[in-house]
Amino acid sequence: MNDETTCHCSGKSTSRSADEQKKLIHRLNRIEGQIRGIRKMVEQNAYCTDILTQSAAVNAAVNAFNRELIASHLRNCVARDIRDGKEEVIDELVITLQKLMK
Repeated sequence: MNDETTCHCSGKSTSRSADEQKKLIHRLNRIEGQIRGIRKMVEQNAYCTDILTQSAAVNAAVNAFNRELIASHLRNCVARDIRDGKEEVIDELVITLQKLMK
């Protein structure tokens, strides 16, 4: 079995270990479950504050996912590209961070 999987984004790809991919997928599955829970709350006319509390929890979970992914991106993709003289990765990173901070 292959220990690395490849993700294609914007014409580029990132090799991730099976363990890293498993952790990211696990986080996404939890977020998906939280979203389904919020949908159910709306369908059942739950109190607004309760829904907003769950929505805040989803935002926190997405932010945690993003922090984990950006840390991996910096350690692997960005470091590799800088070592290879591909300094345009810095501009790409700045744009990505600006999107995350909106």
